Amino acid sequence: MLLREVAYARPRTLEAAVRLLGEHEDARALAGGQSLTNAMKQRVGSPAVLVDLAELAELRRIDRAADGSLELGAMATYAQIVLSPEVSSTHPILAEVAHQIADVQVRNRGTIGGNVCWNDPTNHFPPLLAALEARMTITGPNGEREVGYDEFFVGVFMTAAGPGELLTKITVPAPGACGSAFASVPIGKDGTCIVNAAACVDGGAPRIAIGCVAGVPERATGMEQALAGGDLSPERVREAARGLGQALDPPSDVHASAEYRRHLAEVLAVRATLQAAGRAA
Repeated sequence: MLLREVAYARPRTLEAAVRLLGEHEDARALAGGQSLTNAMKQRVGSPAVLVDLAELAELRRIDRAADGSLELGAMATYAQIVLSPEVSSTHPILAEVAHQIADVQVRNRGTIGGNVCWNDPTNHFPPLLAALEARMTITGPNGEREVGYDEFFVGVFMTAAGPGELLTKITVPAPGACGSAFASVPIGKDGTCIVNAAACVDGGAPRIAIGCVAGVPERATGMEQALAGGDLSPERVREAARGLGQALDPPSDVHASAEYRRHLAEVLAVRATLQAAGRAA
């Protein structure tokens, strides 16, 4: 299906991009375009103005900050993340997950900022960033503000970035002795996930997040608390995960029933936690 007529702008500065988004009530930022373009073709979304961010080189940077945290520009592509030495030396789990997304063409165009701002519940990065306790920098007419992942993800296709604002940076805290892992059951080899889970083990209680079961990533707080004592043996982790699925309210669709998603949530939470614990050790 052909796109409806749409105005197009390609600003060269972040300030100009923010101004354009603020001037037009029905403007949308265009990052990699992997999701937005398809939504426009299907008439799910029909913005009047597309503000293409491709010229904003400052949003493609991947840097290590002085405190050891990793700073990902919102326009960093999956391919950049896979190949980045900064990522591989601090948070290789990000490259591991980026490499699982779709195919080479999508990884060359798709961006981490587009992935989290689209906030499709089946996307890979939201639960991973929840487990890593990432912070998001949003830039708008009034300057920058930073929010945690728990404030950023609001609902299905909804985030804290409001009209006239852009996600510009994702900051992942310094890893310390952390071990991280991601487990999923995808729809086909390169498809989106039926359920996924991410875990981070950092000496204390593990951080575990489940995706594809709600409009935002769900932290498995009960399981985390049960494992706070530090015993991450397979038997203890499986015991802690028992009942996790029943606390969730996932949807049923053509790919899986709600009950199957509850089952997968427990299985994948265990799998991710044990792998993360092994990496931390």
